Amino acid sequence: MRRHWAVFGCCVAAILLAGCAREEPAQERATKADEEGPMSKVRLSDNALVKLKEMPGIAINDKWDKLPNGPNVVLFELSNKNGLKARFIDYGAALIGFDAPDADGKFADIVLGFDKAEPYTGASPYMGATVGRYANRIALGKFTLDGKQHTLATNNPPNHLHGGTVGYDKVTWKAEPFKDDAGIHLRFSYTSPDGEEGYPGTVQCEVVYTLTDTDELRIEYKATTDAPTPVNLTNHAYWNLAGSSAGVTIVNHLLTIHAANYTPTDDTFIPTGEIAPVEGTSVDFREPHTIIERIAQIPGTPGGYDHNFAVDGTPGTLRHAATVKDPGSGRVMEVWTTEPGLQFYTGNFLDGTLTGKGGTVYQKNMAFCLEAQKFPDSPNKPNFPSSILRPGETYTQTTVHKFSAAK
Repeated sequence: MRRHWAVFGCCVAAILLAGCAREEPAQERATKADEEGPMSKVRLSDNALVKLKEMPGIAINDKWDKLPNGPNVVLFELSNKNGLKARFIDYGAALIGFDAPDADGKFADIVLGFDKAEPYTGASPYMGATVGRYANRIALGKFTLDGKQHTLATNNPPNHLHGGTVGYDKVTWKAEPFKDDAGIHLRFSYTSPDGEEGYPGTVQCEVVYTLTDTDELRIEYKATTDAPTPVNLTNHAYWNLAGSSAGVTIVNHLLTIHAANYTPTDDTFIPTGEIAPVEGTSVDFREPHTIIERIAQIPGTPGGYDHNFAVDGTPGTLRHAATVKDPGSGRVMEVWTTEPGLQFYTGNFLDGTLTGKGGTVYQKNMAFCLEAQKFPDSPNKPNFPSSILRPGETYTQTTVHKFSAAK
């Protein structure tokens, strides 16, 4: 979502340029999380590192790369009995790779990303990151809560996007692999201080990734706060079921979205407040359609979809939200979620300026995102499902990606 590259200029400066007003808090937060997190103890303790590295189903590289003028970035790889592998880094609690087989059993990485840390700190369009404190947009960077107006960064002019200039995607999270009867898990946690990017309240948040032996990637979120605040977390992976290095777009993927309604937007991608039926529109994916079939009918966007769908069923219950299939490889991904909304985005602002893993140049429509979330701008839309978390409450979300392959 994302999307004008000029938007990211301030983000690059915020992290990389000395003397920038945003650099010190961003670097301090990243360094502090790195120093205090479980993986910092792993780096300091050879015995602990050996123990974790010997845990079946997980591989750890604590020297994968370094942040610019900062600490090491740690790479974690989870694997299951069927050979699927999911790779993560502690910077942004990001999913940076996912190996899955096609219908002939041939594996490919189906998540866009980078071979080094630096692109994730700069102009990366949130690739694979955990996004917060509020995923998606808040109109004009303002909302009123309990009679008090709060002002946020307008990092996607004129609106606020994905948590601001230094959102959750631009900090180092504490990382802790663990194992139980359900399998191997990777827990990331982060403390977002009161006033960070203009948000009220200190928020304790965590995300737990699990790769199951039934070929599911489970993502479970939890957050608490000491003051009322909006909370809306999601994962921003860019998927291409043909393979991230295949050099092909996703426009021939077949998509089904289980949503009878969506939230129309103005020309700055802010919802009008209407929850409208998809019937008779180019965003009706209740039956499978190729992405390209009606993409030219989408008004006001640069060649693609960028829409929030109201997932059928009861929010808070895990239900089937979407299915995507690549006819060429036979790979299938289902998305199940407890969230009320699902943002479908087709990489409209990928423009060939980013070079990813293996030297692949990322062009328009080379990936899709399916971001489970609250509705965009819900702090300013009282008729939308509430995104406000209050002291004593716990924000939870479960989103599951199920993988298979069939000709």
